[in-house]
Order: sequence, then C-alpha cells, then structure tokens
Amino acid sequence: MQKFETLTAVAVPLEVANCDTDRIIPARFLKTRRSDGYGQNLFRDVRYDSDGKPDPDFPLNKPAYQGARILVADINFACGSSREAAVYALADAGFRAVIAPSYGDIFFNNCFKNGVLPIVLPADQVAAIRQSLTDNPGSTLTVDLENQTVTRGNEVWSFAVDPQRKECLIEGLDDINLTLQHRDQMSSFEDKYRAERPWMG
Repeated sequence: MQKFETLTAVAVPLEVANCDTDRIIPARFLKTRRSDGYGQNLFRDVRYDSDGKPDPDFPLNKPAYQGARILVADINFACGSSREAAVYALADAGFRAVIAPSYGDIFFNNCFKNGVLPIVLPADQVAAIRQSLTDNPGSTLTVDLENQTVTRGNEVWSFAVDPQRKECLIEGLDDINLTLQHRDQMSSFEDKYRAERPWMG
C-alpha cells in the first residue's frame, strides 16, 4: 500500500448528501477484476449519460478538477450497501483522501484498508470548503496526516484519526503487511506448538 504523508492536490466538491455506494460504483460493475480498474466506473450512472458521454455538469468531468486527488463530500457519504468496491473505485481514480462530515461505517473502515484517508470535519467547515472549491475551481488543499490538519491558504482545520490507522497509512501497511510484522513471533509459536505436540505431524 502506498504511504500517506502529506498530500497537496486539487480538490473536487460533491454537493450530494447521503451519497450511497451504489451511486459511487453501480452494482453491475462489482464483478470487475480489480486489475481491470474500478476507477473508470466511478459515479458511472451520474457521471455519464445513457450513451456513455460525460455529463459536462458533473464535477469530476469539469476541466478544472481533472487530476483531483481529494474529494470533499456532504453528510453520510458512502452510506448504503456494503461494498469495498466503492473504495476501489475512488482509489483507482486517484483519490487519496475524502473529507466529509460523516460516512457510512463500512466505507469508512474500508478506506483505511485501501490507502484512502477519510477525514471527518464539522458540517459547516466542510460546506465552506466545498463552496470555496466551487468558487475557485482547480484550487488545492493540503492534507498533513502527521499533524492531522487540512490547510487551504491561511485556514487550517484539525481532524482526529485512530493512532494505529494513522501509523498504517504513514507506513503504507495494509492488514496483511501489519500481520507479517509479527512473522518471527508466529514462526516461534508454530515451532513451539509442533514441538509440544509431535503427534500432530
């Protein structure tokens, strides 16, 4: 997993409250192999028309927001059904951070497993950031995970994050890599277990 330290990038506002996971990645794409790229189907049904042409009014299709790596969303982002593919789609499209007042619980947890930082800030602050990005398309935000801050110009907002999850993002450790850090202890346990129970073969 790619390490997350400090990210300065274009941020895109999404003015959709209760944006569910089916909007983020429609169910019909869930059989797609991860290697084929979920990012191309991010917000598929609202980002493109029935002919597959990009909707010029959808924020992610606007030229000023191209290359955005930070999504600034509204309340209860990624609610609804449990699908890790919602995070796959965001990550594969290049997003490393999401800022919102609240999230669907499962999505929030899945973000950390896939190298995406979900930041929670008060609703009024997030609304002000979205408005600024709408008024100044193409502007950037800086997310400093070490110091747990989001910066826009002279404005700085602090956010909370679980210490272990913070460490895993900074070190680029997914659940497997985190477990493998204890490889020596696991091997020692296995050797002792086999020695004490030779009949187990």
